[in-house]
Amino acid sequence: MNKIFRQWVVPLFFITVGAVIAAFALEEFLVPFTVLDGGIVGVSMIISQLSGLPLGVLTIVLNIPFVLLGFKRLGMRFLVKAIYAMVIFSVFLSVFKDMNAVTDKEILVVAFGGVLLGIGVGLILRYGGCLDGTEIVAMFLSKNTEFSVGQIVLFFNIIIYGVAGFLFGPDRALYSLLTYFVTSKVIDIVENGMEQGKSVMIITDHGKDIADKIYSQLGRTCTQMEGKGMVSNGKKTVLYCVITRVEVPAIKKIINDADVSAFMTISDVSEIVGNHIKRKKGIERRATVRK
Repeated sequence: MNKIFRQWVVPLFFITVGAVIAAFALEEFLVPFTVLDGGIVGVSMIISQLSGLPLGVLTIVLNIPFVLLGFKRLGMRFLVKAIYAMVIFSVFLSVFKDMNAVTDKEILVVAFGGVLLGIGVGLILRYGGCLDGTEIVAMFLSKNTEFSVGQIVLFFNIIIYGVAGFLFGPDRALYSLLTYFVTSKVIDIVENGMEQGKSVMIITDHGKDIADKIYSQLGRTCTQMEGKGMVSNGKKTVLYCVITRVEVPAIKKIINDADVSAFMTISDVSEIVGNHIKRKKGIERRATVRK
């Protein structure tokens, strides 16, 4: 019961809170002034403005292919949480649609809309959900390119804001870009780092099995070290790897399924010098990590 509560009840509660806050930020701050979010949500906002189609429906429909793509890598738990987050988000977009905007001052729209959106999205990401498929695509592209996930997401968003500038005027694009930076910074605070990697240290008796699963499921290589238990006096395998924040729930599941007695710590990485640890065309690339 405690495991179910910890893995599902608590995360779904905070995902719900996050989705409601994000929907409120969009409909009560950003949408009335055509200030766009990034990613698939931003594309949905553009299409909604031009066609009149419901924003919530467009967000779900356009995200479906990317969620299925993420399922292949991150598993059923990710799929359930992502779909749940998107459904709640869509429902509350409809709930807030007919309410009056909170303010008509565009600087307040950018500031408070960006902050609230960052809080909402940060909560969703922190508890294993997802509102936007852009980051999933960026994760896959990052595996086979020299660019980080954050760089790819920023590139996508610049294109979206360029289209918004062409369709709605350059001031809308500039306000949207400013909102994106505000939102990103708040996500950093709420979710412990949009760009930060996570260093994982695992102490286990089944090092090879766990390392193989991490590599096959996440594409991350591990550094293996030998340790010795001070109490048990037995040999232990110590694995070290660096992953992205989106992959944290997946690696927890790998550890829990492979070795319930394993000990694992997850830490923030403040800087990565070189390329993120990942496989590329059969070649393992390593990074120098500063913690």
